[in-house]
Amino acid sequence: MRSSLEKFGLIGSGILVGILVSLNISAWAEKNLAPQLPIDDLRVFAEVFGKVKSDYVEPVEDKKLINEALSGMLQGLDPHSTFMDADAYKDLQAGTQGEFGGLGIEVAMEDGLVKVVTPIEDSPAYKAGLKSGDLISKLDDTQVRGLTLNDAVKKMRGTPDTKITLTVLRKGEEKPLTFTLTRAIIKSQSVKNKLIEPDYAYVRVTQFQEHTGEDLAKSLKSLREQNKGPLKGVVLDLRNNPGGLLDAAVGVSAAFLPKNDLVVYTEGRVADSKMRLSATPSDYARRGKSDYLKDLPEEYKKVPIVVLINAGSASASEIVAGALQDHKRATILGIQSFGKGSVQTILPMNNGSAIKLTTARYFTPAGRSIQAKGIVPDILVEDGSDPSLSLHEADLSKHLSNPTDENAGKKKVEDAAKAAAAKEKLNEKKFAESKGPIEPASKDDFQFTQAMNVLKGLPVQKAPDSVKVSETKK
Repeated sequence: MRSSLEKFGLIGSGILVGILVSLNISAWAEKNLAPQLPIDDLRVFAEVFGKVKSDYVEPVEDKKLINEALSGMLQGLDPHSTFMDADAYKDLQAGTQGEFGGLGIEVAMEDGLVKVVTPIEDSPAYKAGLKSGDLISKLDDTQVRGLTLNDAVKKMRGTPDTKITLTVLRKGEEKPLTFTLTRAIIKSQSVKNKLIEPDYAYVRVTQFQEHTGEDLAKSLKSLREQNKGPLKGVVLDLRNNPGGLLDAAVGVSAAFLPKNDLVVYTEGRVADSKMRLSATPSDYARRGKSDYLKDLPEEYKKVPIVVLINAGSASASEIVAGALQDHKRATILGIQSFGKGSVQTILPMNNGSAIKLTTARYFTPAGRSIQAKGIVPDILVEDGSDPSLSLHEADLSKHLSNPTDENAGKKKVEDAAKAAAAKEKLNEKKFAESKGPIEPASKDDFQFTQAMNVLKGLPVQKAPDSVKVSETKK
């Protein structure tokens, strides 16, 4: 969606408690059935604005009040809609291009605290041991409660080589944990690959960025050359992949699907939010790009694939897993994914700011909504983590409902009971001490070894007690 809301302004005038509400709604809003403005409610808003300006204990700038109001408006909708000032918008653009400064954490707001969705691999946060589900309550000496998500992100970002101390609340820990991290330029290599052994390849996608599709194509061609012949199997690792750009997800899916196969479709209220995206160049090679998959060896459309997912696999990674699962092009192995089945559209404003607005739900080719449910693996292979400690979309307040899951309420109760039972059972066992993050595709990566068993036609084993609880990170 390329259109946007025009500037929203409030002009002081000495009328109506010193405030006149001036709204200029563009064609984008007009396409939303030209909604009638709630004039009475806007008068109350203007009245509150005027009272704050005249009576608050300290002077407050108009821009700050307006930005806070806009942030509250978006934040109150769902966990993923947000207002970004000009600096935050620039940071977002830098992030999608694969390089930005900070700690390397995908975050959301939950009950006034910053919740870690997943740390980005090889980032300061990942190396320090932050985990999905951690709640950040303090940034240096500043309490997070009372900050907007944008304010908190600003405080976490900063000049490389400077330090920041995070106070973290973690389930299962009696006392808050503290982590002192050194900020760095986060250069996220979104595609990693290696030839595991003759005829078997491993590809890991850590995030869906602007050049992920091209990087995947280069990796697949390189693996084919290294192997000096057709491959017998590919492990596609999407664990702890928080998502990213939609067209990149379509490109990754298209690398393994026949041309024109449906990858994903979206449904929203406005015409531009209703899309059907397929394995065709016009849907993945956007922004003037050439068809980066045109020279890809045809064997990748048929080679057996195992896709690895976990609770940190979200959004775009769920689109890929869902498409390959629905078309029966891959076996999905691991644990249930995060369940973020909504599309956020970036709408730039005239003053350099932008809003990230949830505009649609996405559906797999078979019509499944992943929202607040996730991808259920074909083969469940635990990683030893306590299910009650895993963070999912359904755990976030104000999350969107799943329109295709009639038993969502019942299932939530059942899942809670299962998680409690699993936690009790796990507490009775003694697990080996964690040695830190497990190297993906190593001999210690139990889920990966089971994926290789599937490709070779060997039995899938159950996770031993030595698989680490909650410390395990893929």
